[in-house]
Amino acid sequence: MKNKKLKVFLSVLAVLLLIQFIRPKIDYGHQKAKSSVFPHDVEAILQRSCYNCHSNHADLKWFDQITPANWIVADHIEKGRSVLNFSDWENIEKPDQNAKIWESVNQIILGAMPLESYTALHPQAKITESDLQVLKNYLVTLAPKQRIDTAKAKTLETQYSKWTVSTNHTKEKFPVALNGVMYMPEYKNWTPISTTQRVDNGTIRIIYGNDIAIKAIKNHQTNPWPNGSIIAKVAWDQLTTPEGNITTGAFKQVEYMIKDSEKYATTKGWGWARFKTPKLTPYGTNALFTTECINCHRPVQNSDFVFTAPIQH
Repeated sequence: MKNKKLKVFLSVLAVLLLIQFIRPKIDYGHQKAKSSVFPHDVEAILQRSCYNCHSNHADLKWFDQITPANWIVADHIEKGRSVLNFSDWENIEKPDQNAKIWESVNQIILGAMPLESYTALHPQAKITESDLQVLKNYLVTLAPKQRIDTAKAKTLETQYSKWTVSTNHTKEKFPVALNGVMYMPEYKNWTPISTTQRVDNGTIRIIYGNDIAIKAIKNHQTNPWPNGSIIAKVAWDQLTTPEGNITTGAFKQVEYMIKDSEKYATTKGWGWARFKTPKLTPYGTNALFTTECINCHRPVQNSDFVFTAPIQH
């Protein structure tokens, strides 16, 4: 009996030794993330909690490099770098840099990052409350300071008035996103659900819902949202008047989430679209732009991929 157990043990050990030669290709890199633009305290947090998967500098522990664990590690690194690579920071446009930081902080707030499976083995990577406050404070410094004079404020009020009552498109000429979702001007007559702001790019947003969405909110049936629900998020520049009042500036974009669990089964049950600037230019270079939308909303997948906490009507 003892000999049999010994043979089993030696066989398992032999297999473990042999599979160590079957290793994934991981670019450990020798180039640390170019992040001199970050304050020292922010840099320290990023290096401790983010760089292993989100830069070309992977400082892995010995247990990260044992097969088969290293295959999981390699997959996480590949996916992490594809979303955000701090080693390429200097090649990212400033507005996109700010957006990446804003998204990263929100991922941390929502508990999506760092991964629990990672911090369980790398406890030093956990983000503390004080760490999070440091990141929030830094995020606030990225907000563009836009002030307007009285004449410009009047011009923007006129622009807003035109936005509320008209559209420059006939139905036959409505722009269409690359996944087939058409621009819907009727959102201007829908009921507001909530408001948000993006401090990283200085925008203010109003979220609207169509009748089906509003009914779902009233009936507390938003997880999941019923088919036919449409959510529209409109963004304008956020401006401050000389008197210190907050007002809307130039129109930036409108985004849609259209719920149809069958039609949009491959994109988590939602049809996604974004139309930018007053020209309503569809976002993205191909229909796969929806992957970016889903990745951004993944931290709230347990809330049917919707960030907005609706105001109860």
